[in-house]
Formats: sequence, structure tokens, C-alpha cells
Amino acid sequence: MPLSFADLDLSSDIVRTLAALRITVPTPIQEAVLADALMGRDVLGRAPTGSGKTLAFGIPVLQLVERAEPRRPRGLILAPTRELAEQIRRDLLPIANAVDRKLVAIYGGVAMNPQVKSLRSGVDVVIATPGRLMDLIEQGEVSLDQVDRVVVDEADRMADMGFLPDVRELLDLTNPVRQTFLFSATLDNAVAILTEHYQVDPVSHRVEGAEDDLSETNHRFIRLKQPDKIPIAADIIDSHGSTMVFCRTRHGVDRVCRQLKAVGIKAAWIHGGRSQAQRDAALMAFTDGRARALVATDVAARGIHVDNVACVLHFDPPADAKDYVHRSGRTARAGQSGQVVSFVTNDHFKRMVRMQDEMGIEADFETSGEVRQRHGATPVTDAELGLQSHGQEQSRKTREWRGGKANRPAVSKAEPKEPAKSKSKDRSAPTSDERTAGKAKAGKGRKPQRSRSGKPRPKNKGRAKRRGPGRRP
Repeated sequence: MPLSFADLDLSSDIVRTLAALRITVPTPIQEAVLADALMGRDVLGRAPTGSGKTLAFGIPVLQLVERAEPRRPRGLILAPTRELAEQIRRDLLPIANAVDRKLVAIYGGVAMNPQVKSLRSGVDVVIATPGRLMDLIEQGEVSLDQVDRVVVDEADRMADMGFLPDVRELLDLTNPVRQTFLFSATLDNAVAILTEHYQVDPVSHRVEGAEDDLSETNHRFIRLKQPDKIPIAADIIDSHGSTMVFCRTRHGVDRVCRQLKAVGIKAAWIHGGRSQAQRDAALMAFTDGRARALVATDVAARGIHVDNVACVLHFDPPADAKDYVHRSGRTARAGQSGQVVSFVTNDHFKRMVRMQDEMGIEADFETSGEVRQRHGATPVTDAELGLQSHGQEQSRKTREWRGGKANRPAVSKAEPKEPAKSKSKDRSAPTSDERTAGKAKAGKGRKPQRSRSGKPRPKNKGRAKRRGPGRRP
């Protein structure tokens, strides 16, 4: 008989709330962590997004944390991205209400005033991204000296994003006598540093089927040229349904999303350049099925959990094997199978082969011709999609600024340009006699210039020239 939450040392209010949410049986990471965490032990957990780790650290923090004074919280949960911080808040809010504790999510990209008001009124647990929390600390709006329950979620990704110095600075500001949770998909040197400096005799738990276990995933690698990417990507999305598409840059995300929409794919997109409201709307559209594809950068998608993702498409290649694992871990969850497709151009072929060897993946490289033959796809160029590259757009603006010369019909080199017709009969250069006569004609009838006294001014004489400073002739 499987273990239930009622069998654990949880408050009756939390058990009833979980039952109302139809959560009765703990996941492997929850079952492993809760007993030690409720005893006050430091915990090092290796678990991917979607494994249930939010409740694994959130339940003990909310059950054990004490009430806080205004601006002086007692619990702190650090997350790498806005989306993850907000997701943690939503997941823990029912539990917090059950035990009468207050939560607030603090992250950038939104107005600061509502967050400040919450801190001034008093919150027990702060869920925050490092950057915005540092800003509020510098402004004197919050102090961490009474924080005695700390969670660092996605610790390895914090390090990847360059947040490790801020994380260490924030941990140094908390109460030295505290309980510390570290959760990570991988246990690398960055996580080891945090464990060594900020945990005391931690108990380690690793769940089976973690994010780096890709055994339930079918891997495909397609060698192709750039023009073939969009039509093949569209066919993959049509075939598999819910697909996360990863690009390297924000500009690439914008461009790929526009191109997918141009060929009839309903797509949403997220990256750091979009507002929080736009990112939330895009994620909601993908979650509820209004968008079949979510195009994202690695940073923006980190920590996001979406159920039933059928396929992950590496539109741009990952930076390394670690990023490949993080991206691919979005699919094949909860015992389900998943598809991972990688587009590989000639420039990245050798690197992708080395990456396969490093991860122990055995998969042949398909060619774009084989894929097109299988699916009936044909290459589509930017011109056929009605899109312009950045350089073409700049050239168009430049031509318009210069007077629209590009819109004039081109003249063939084989047919010399005919001179434009003029009303004058003869446009040959005038002779010297004609120029002299023209000058005489132009001067005829002019009134003679006169001085102020009324006398005619001598020809070719103007004001007297100065012969020295302040002297007159």
C-alpha cells in the first residue's frame, strides 16, 4: 500500500487542503524529503522541474516557519526566473492559507510598489529572484536577519545564469542558525560550493527518473540548411502537437515565431525582452492549448513546468550537453514518452556528434531530404514567407530616406539611358558671346544703387575697408 500524506507528520489542515486538491499520495521526491525536512535537517535534493519538489520543500517551510514582523520575513525561497517564482507562489498559496501564513513573490519586470506594500504589512515567506530582492534590500524595504528557513531552487541554473554571487550574498544576510534546502537537477561544482559553505550535515536525496534520465525519450537529429528549418519545424509541430521550440537569442525567438505563424502554426513566445504580462499570457496560451508551440530562450524557459509537452525542438543547438538535458527534460515526464528533435547545420555537426558521445545517445543523423520526402515538406525562403531579414529592412529604410530611388524602374546596361525631354529646343552649352549677352540682358533695366544721402553709389564700391583696428580712412 503506497504511503499517503496522512501517514506523514503533517498538520491536519495541510492534509485536508491537499486532499481537497486531489493530492493524496506523495511523489518520490516528496516522500524522500518530507520526513527529514520536518525534523529540521538540511536537505540536498536532486530532482527536475515537474517532480513535485515545490511541495517537497514548501510544505515543511510553511509548517515550521514562524510569524514574521513587517519587513522581516522568516522564510526565503530563491528562484532563478520570474515565471518560476510566480509558479511556486501559486502552488504554495493553498498550503499557506491552510496554516495562516502569508506569501509574496518578488521579481523584476513588474511594479515594485505592490511588493513593497506587502513587505511593510508583514509577510512570513518571501519567494524571490535575486536581482529584485537585492534592490529592495538596498532600499531598506526588507531585512533578512530573521530568516531561518531558506530554499535555493534550481541551484545549478542559478549558477549558469550568473546569480551565484548574489545568492551567496543573500545567504550571508540570513540568520546563521537556519535550515537550508538546496534543490538542483544536476550536482556540479557550483552546487557543491553552496553545500560546503551554507549547509550543515545535509541529507541527500535523488529521485529516479531525474531530468538527466532520457531513457524514455526518442531522439532525432536532422542535418539541414537554414531555409529548410521552418517547413520541417511546422511539420513536426503538426505531427506531435504541444511543442517547445528553443532558440539561442531573443531576436531568433521573435523571428521563428513570426515565421511559424506565417505558415499557419499557432505559436506563442517568451524571452527576457518581453514584459511579465506578455510572458504570462504566452505561457497560458501554450498551457491551455490555444498555442501549439512555445518558442523560448533557455533563460526564459528555465523552471517552467508545463504538463503533457509532447516534443522538444532544438531549433538552435544547445550550448553544451547540460543545456541539452535541461531542454529535453521538458518532455517525457511522469512515465510518459517524448520526442526530442535537434536541427543540425553543417557548422554545428561535429559539436553535436561530440555531444552525443558525451551523453551516450545513439541516434543516426537524418537528412533534410529524407525528412521532406517523408513529410512532403519543401524549403521556404524569407521572400516566400513575406518576411525581410534585418539587413533587408535596413536597406529598405535607407532607400526610402534617400528619396525612394529604389522604386524607380531599373535601366538595363545594354540599353543606354535616353536624355529626358525638355521644353527648350537646344540644351547645348552656351558660347562666350551668349553668356556676355545674357549678362547684359540681365542687367538691363536695373535701378542704380544709391547711398543713404540719395546720391548714386559708385559702381563696384561698397563700404570702405578698415585699415586697422578701430581706424577709418
